[in-house]
Amino acid sequence: MLTNHLDFRLEPKLKELYEEHKIRAEKIDWGYHDFLPWDKAQDFRRVPWDPSQVTLPQGVVTAVETALLTEVNLPWFTSHLEQTFKGSLAVIQDFVHTWTAEEDQHSNLLETYLLITRNVDPKRLHQLHKQTVEGGWQPDFHTPFETMVYTSLQELATMVFYMNVAKVAGEHDKDLGGLLRRLAKDEILHYAFYRDVIKFHLQLEPNYCYYLGHVIKNFQMPGAVMPDFENRMSIIAKEANYGPLEYFDQVLDVIVEYWELEKLRPIAPEAEKARLDILNYHARLKRVRDRFNASKRT
Repeated sequence: MLTNHLDFRLEPKLKELYEEHKIRAEKIDWGYHDFLPWDKAQDFRRVPWDPSQVTLPQGVVTAVETALLTEVNLPWFTSHLEQTFKGSLAVIQDFVHTWTAEEDQHSNLLETYLLITRNVDPKRLHQLHKQTVEGGWQPDFHTPFETMVYTSLQELATMVFYMNVAKVAGEHDKDLGGLLRRLAKDEILHYAFYRDVIKFHLQLEPNYCYYLGHVIKNFQMPGAVMPDFENRMSIIAKEANYGPLEYFDQVLDVIVEYWELEKLRPIAPEAEKARLDILNYHARLKRVRDRFNASKRT
């Protein structure tokens, strides 16, 4: 029988995973005040903002602003996770609390950086911030296992986003490159926890493949609720080193290999069909990636 609940037999193993996470996170604990160029700060009342004060390329500003508008929706993400895992494994509920505490600084760091360096109109940023939070976040899945699949992809995609943008941003501002890499360190720890929860379930019961497909094939970053999201992602793909090709190479390809979907053999026919559908989807995107790369070489 297929089930989309987390398996209570794995609780001891997941507790070990959680304890390992806390040890690793403690070693890199940080405060966002340490990553900001405070010497650049000026009073907006005495020195009003002006577009001439912007020092970063527009693509980098768009990337950082987009990351901020994703991070500010933390209350909605936490609310969804809290509701989804209510009555599920206690260790997962504990991890959500830890995750929330660790994510809590991210929006503060990004927003304060943009304001201190005057790379955004503060009034416009305030309106975007408010609009995004008012928009909330309502995913089209509401079950524990699917939510774990989504958070695995989302945390890896966020980590890759920060690392890729940092490479471009660091050429213009070392402080920005450093703070983006700092955020990526949190995301990689979060990703490691979520991805391993899924892997343990797949190893214990390959029929969980049935619940992977919908999330993988319809994955969207939670920031999709923000104003002008599609245009933002188009700019970031062209100018800030993160787009569909990077998503395939550094996120989807990585997770399909890590979960060893090629090797799994579900017994339930519908689970095996879901596994094959994912592999076909992956192969189709790989062909698109290969054709695009070949066209660039000619």
